[in-house]
Amino acid sequence: MQKWIFSGVLVIACVFAIVLMFTLPGKEQVAEQEKPTMPEVTMDATAAEATIKAQSCISCHGDQLQGGVGPNLQKIGSQLSAEEIYTIVTKGKGGMPSFKDKLKSEEIANVAQWLAAKK
Repeated sequence: MQKWIFSGVLVIACVFAIVLMFTLPGKEQVAEQEKPTMPEVTMDATAAEATIKAQSCISCHGDQLQGGVGPNLQKIGSQLSAEEIYTIVTKGKGGMPSFKDKLKSEEIANVAQWLAAKK
């Protein structure tokens, strides 16, 4: 009787392991989640400013991007690349929330390029 129970548990464990092998994300998927890929866009400063105002970025970063609750962004382009800014805005960092569900990736890329040009 115990052999049958042990055999059943072993079979269930093997089936569970096989299911996990095919459903868990691979290294490529995990890497993509860690560092999202910035789409190619042509920077539109007017649209970037409108996005920043519409998303209330100024409530933390100030109306002149001088900082406040969030860091000063007036010369952020001298510290971070557009891709790094894109990743931060997309995923969030520290006290900054993620905007991946609030903005299209093209909008985030436009804002990232606009901020990266501020040196």
